[in-house]
Amino acid sequence: MPINQASLKRGECGFSYIMLMIAIVIMGVAMSVAARQWKTMVQRELEADLLAKGIEIQNALALYSTSIKAGRVMPGEVYPPTLADLTRLPKPFLRKVYLDPVGHGEWELVRAPTGGIMGVRSKSKSRPIKQHNFPLAVRHFDGKPTHYDWVFQYPNPSMAALAPPVTQPLPATPGQPTAPGGTMSPSSPSSPTDATPPPATPPVATP
Repeated sequence: MPINQASLKRGECGFSYIMLMIAIVIMGVAMSVAARQWKTMVQRELEADLLAKGIEIQNALALYSTSIKAGRVMPGEVYPPTLADLTRLPKPFLRKVYLDPVGHGEWELVRAPTGGIMGVRSKSKSRPIKQHNFPLAVRHFDGKPTHYDWVFQYPNPSMAALAPPVTQPLPATPGQPTAPGGTMSPSSPSSPTDATPPPATPPVATP
């Protein structure tokens, strides 16, 4: 009888050990899934912050160039030598110089051929979660393989697509002058209605 009780106790201990191991495995799997979900959520928030700050810098570069070009005759864009120049009074175009939210440091600056900063990009080479449905200002980011390929610059392909088409006036018909707006002048002496001869008067019979 004592032997049977000892065997029963050993069986109970073995069963408890197996249940404990199963519980540990289940907890490990649950923690792993939760960790992946947490990492995904954090990355989505960082990518949203990257887009918001990058587009704000891109817009500031556009405003800076437009403002500086207003008093110049030379064509071409004008870019600031540093990002800090976008924040200077009396006409700041950027609230502050932001850091790269994904790369956790300074931006990589995109230099224009003529000098100055024409854009910024993250130093992160990781693959973004977001692949589609970008804001209109950076719609060309669709399908980019890394955060490094998200270049916030002025000008860019998305801005060119948003620009209104330039319409050309219709050519004037030979012999017909055009009004200042490019339309035909209805009171022109060369108008076809003025060139029509008056109807002929029938001859009067003599007695």
